[in-house]
Amino acid sequence: MSADSSPLVDSMASSYGTLTIGMPLDPLSSSVSSVRLSGYCGSPWRVIGYHALVWLMAGVPLLLFRWKPAWGVRLRFQPCCLARAETLVIEIRDKEDSSWQLYIVQVQTEAVGEGSRELPPQTQAEDGRSWVAVGAVPEGVWKDTAPLHSGEEAVCGQQVLRYYLFRGQRYVWIEAQQAFCQVSLLDQGRTCDDIHRSRSGLGLHDRAVRKTVFGPNTISVPVRSYPQLLVDEALNPYYGFQAFSIGLWLADHYYWYALCIFLISSVSICLSLYKTRKQSQTLRDMVKLSVRVCVCRPGGEEEWVDSSELVPGDCLVLPKEGGLMPCDAVLVAGECMVNESALTGFCTAKGGLVSSILHPRPINFKFYKDSMKFVAALSVLALFGTIYSIFILHRHRAPVNEIVVRALDLVTVVVPPALPAAMTVCTLYAQSRLRRQGIFCIHPLRINLGGKLQLVCFDKTGTLTEDGLDVMGVVPLQGQAFLPLVPEPRRLPMGPLLRALATCHALSRLQDTLVGDPMDLKMVESTGWVLEEGLAADAALGTQVLAVMRPPVQEPQRQGMEEPLVPVSILGRFPFSSALQRMNVVVAWPGAAQPEAYVKGSPELVAGLCSPETVPTNFAQVLQRYTATGYRVVALAGKPLPIAPSLEAAQQLTRDAVEQQLSLLGLLVMRNLLKPQTTPVIQALRGTRIRTVMVTGDNLQTAVTVAQSCGMVSPQERLVILRATPPDRGQPASLELLPVESSAAVNGAKDPDQVSSYTVEPDPRSSHLALSGSTFVVLMKHFPKLLPKVLVQGTIFARMAPEQKTELVCELQKLQYCVGMCGDGANDCGALKAADVGISLSQAEASVVSPFTSSMASIECVPMVIREGRCSLDTSFSVFKYMALYSLTQFVSVLILYTINTNLGDVQFLLIDLVITATVAVLMSRTGPAPVLGRARPPGALLSVPVLSSLLLQVALVAGVQLGGYFLTLAQPWFQPLNETVPAPDNLPNYENTVVFSLSSFQYLILAAAMSKGAPFRQPLYTNVPFLVALALLGSILVCLLLVPGLLRGPLALSNISDTCFKLLLLGLVAFNFVGAFLLESVLDHCLPDCLRWLRPKGASKKRFKQLEQELAEQPWPPLTRPGR
Repeated sequence: MSADSSPLVDSMASSYGTLTIGMPLDPLSSSVSSVRLSGYCGSPWRVIGYHALVWLMAGVPLLLFRWKPAWGVRLRFQPCCLARAETLVIEIRDKEDSSWQLYIVQVQTEAVGEGSRELPPQTQAEDGRSWVAVGAVPEGVWKDTAPLHSGEEAVCGQQVLRYYLFRGQRYVWIEAQQAFCQVSLLDQGRTCDDIHRSRSGLGLHDRAVRKTVFGPNTISVPVRSYPQLLVDEALNPYYGFQAFSIGLWLADHYYWYALCIFLISSVSICLSLYKTRKQSQTLRDMVKLSVRVCVCRPGGEEEWVDSSELVPGDCLVLPKEGGLMPCDAVLVAGECMVNESALTGFCTAKGGLVSSILHPRPINFKFYKDSMKFVAALSVLALFGTIYSIFILHRHRAPVNEIVVRALDLVTVVVPPALPAAMTVCTLYAQSRLRRQGIFCIHPLRINLGGKLQLVCFDKTGTLTEDGLDVMGVVPLQGQAFLPLVPEPRRLPMGPLLRALATCHALSRLQDTLVGDPMDLKMVESTGWVLEEGLAADAALGTQVLAVMRPPVQEPQRQGMEEPLVPVSILGRFPFSSALQRMNVVVAWPGAAQPEAYVKGSPELVAGLCSPETVPTNFAQVLQRYTATGYRVVALAGKPLPIAPSLEAAQQLTRDAVEQQLSLLGLLVMRNLLKPQTTPVIQALRGTRIRTVMVTGDNLQTAVTVAQSCGMVSPQERLVILRATPPDRGQPASLELLPVESSAAVNGAKDPDQVSSYTVEPDPRSSHLALSGSTFVVLMKHFPKLLPKVLVQGTIFARMAPEQKTELVCELQKLQYCVGMCGDGANDCGALKAADVGISLSQAEASVVSPFTSSMASIECVPMVIREGRCSLDTSFSVFKYMALYSLTQFVSVLILYTINTNLGDVQFLLIDLVITATVAVLMSRTGPAPVLGRARPPGALLSVPVLSSLLLQVALVAGVQLGGYFLTLAQPWFQPLNETVPAPDNLPNYENTVVFSLSSFQYLILAAAMSKGAPFRQPLYTNVPFLVALALLGSILVCLLLVPGLLRGPLALSNISDTCFKLLLLGLVAFNFVGAFLLESVLDHCLPDCLRWLRPKGASKKRFKQLEQELAEQPWPPLTRPGR
């Protein structure tokens, strides 16, 4: 409508300095907490020294600098100020992580023509923004702009634009601020008035300058070639270690083993390259959009250009037949219908979504950190083993080259090269099981986090309740009194209320189908009126209009008894705003004295816009009566407008002029049923001590009723509504506590008996708190010390704007909750992305920001993700322990054999590593999750007393059995010692090697079985049939090798032991090892926790939310008082 000076978007505080984020511009990047930027420029002497070092060390530093790029930058360049920097080092720290991520980017330059600094007066008056970008407009004209660059770098009458690209975003140098800023900030602070005054379009020269500054209008998804991917993959530290190991094995004459590992690694690399490139191509094809668009030019001309040529400030003409929108845009004139499910969230660009996919937030999980520390500890152990092997081999007078090879080979034994692959298999099995249940995961590493969830936030509409709304009726107003509910709105007499119900919406026809908000569709359907658009609409009022609502044919018995039904034309419309929680229309009809405005929205807000004399005194009581029974209530208001009944007059109105001094017309009452799966799932989650929180944009009382109906707040528990008032007229901000009595609302349940069908233990927290988004904002701003106590007890958060949902999730994470979020709408995108585990119930494009997407439109997917997460995490622990024990078992075997100057044979290594260990490590991960959720959660710390105790005791048992078998062999009368003057593999076969190999082979199977515990997080071991078959088959083969080796004795280089009693004695050692391993795990599981509690009484938890819960248990807040006491 008319131009005004209100901001087009919320203005941000002008903070310059690259990525210095107070409140992020993109909610999807809300995990970033702090950024450091360092500048470097060229130095000839440093460059010479850099290249000399690379040549002298045969290129080895290049590999090191690839893994540690900052070292190469600091060696090659010298630090300098950002104004002269050619290379930048960007360090980013996630708000949940203490470590810094480092990136290297190059500063690019581009010339901007001198002519662009001069502007025709009329163009400059209409739109000066692009000229500000290159420094033509003095600083102060726009608060967030400044010259980009000038001075010594301006050559040949041209200015130089300095910028860099990071994660698909462009950052330009602001000379006056001496800092880089995101290029989109140059267009911040525009008002609606600015937009309306620039609708004539951009000139060719202005457009060229803007394209230089802002870059092309494309989302670039890099798809690297196979050679590039091969270099990146092959230089990965994991494959670097593999290459190092293969070289050592070849030097030690283990040709077959080296060949097999090489082939396996090659296949793995090829599959990884194909998958990576395929994913990049799929994403590129998904976001690629190149269409022809019609652009306005000065002088009233129009030009068709490719969408990649668009720049900020271009004015587009949308085609009547519709189509895809190639950019973010503001509607200046006319109306359009937008499919919000295809948007990437609230107030965000599609590029933000793609960036979140290409650069996912790092996972801050203690298990992953501990695993790296444990591998480092194994490396230290390998160092001690290397020192020991050097000493032993030197004592045996081995050649120097053999000492070096054998000592380094011990490193490949202690640090298992296959550990990352084995850990990946765990999550892949869980991902596959989730996919079979209709839950798709795009970030497999997030599955393990699902096992640690302590709190889950739920959206209400479409998540806890059904998607659709049913109109229960209308509450009309007569004078200052509400009339009884009218169940069928179409039976209302012709008047303002019926006209408001029929016209106050944003519906449109697309290919003869009525489309728009589901609530609007139900409302219009209840009236029976029909929407018409186009030429037919224009003829109704005799002037141009947006649309016409035509009434249904009157029933014969009602004709003549009331005002005749006539078509109503829509002249203007302010669409619904989630921030304002209302919409309005301007309408007229034949014979009307003047147009009328109708407003529809939140009852509290609409009533506040009405004249007090039109609002019944019992308004709050009536609203309470309907919302307390779970109904959704919308208020309608209207007023006559002193304007001509024309489209032009309506377009000149401002929203403020329409939304004041209204008269309340009535209430629209709608019902939103609980989904049948909601109550059992909430009950199951609460029964396992997982907090459930509702985060909705709906009315607070409605949210309270739904929470009580689904069991989120049980009848025995105390519920308090918290209201905060901001400072006003010298009065400080204040808080009000309103206890809520338990209601027997049944609207949320399909069956009234469902309300009392659940039993949940009362929550140990002192209270459940319910609050609105406005209260949440006041708490954050004026009561920051009280906010944590509110969050620990908050169960219902209503009237929450999309950005407030994201802030809530982030605040909960600051209390060290592992937070889940389940939602179905575009308004939930920010919260889904910010949560540790986001589960989308919508398969629209917006769901890509969520790690999990469920094809089932109910929250029953939440316990499935948690169960799979617990199973995957517990399996990860088991596999990690098994792989560590496998390495340590082989380490013990090799050290024993090194001591007597022998080793395992080439084929023996193959049998242990590929046939036994690889098989059981892959299959032991197949065990599915426990069928029900329990209260226990799997441990998150790998470096804990139970885990380390298990590893140490199992290694001691393994070493004892191997040493026992070795010394038993030495004691046999038929034993002949090996020739220690000949190194392995030339001294194979020998008795010592045969016994150690036979016993250790059984130990790998025993450890796999002992580490595969079932309850409480996994199904029993017997349910994993392939794993049991593999254990039985491999065990049988090993028994045969020990008793009757036959033809395999030669390839495996085994000595012929004819003493059957000795063989049976070895089997007895195996049986002892089997019983001992399981007995150790059982004792550790059942006795160790009690012993630890007795030796070290549990102290205060380190988690912030647990500390707060303890404080509230000792000193409750709010005070535990009841009304009337």
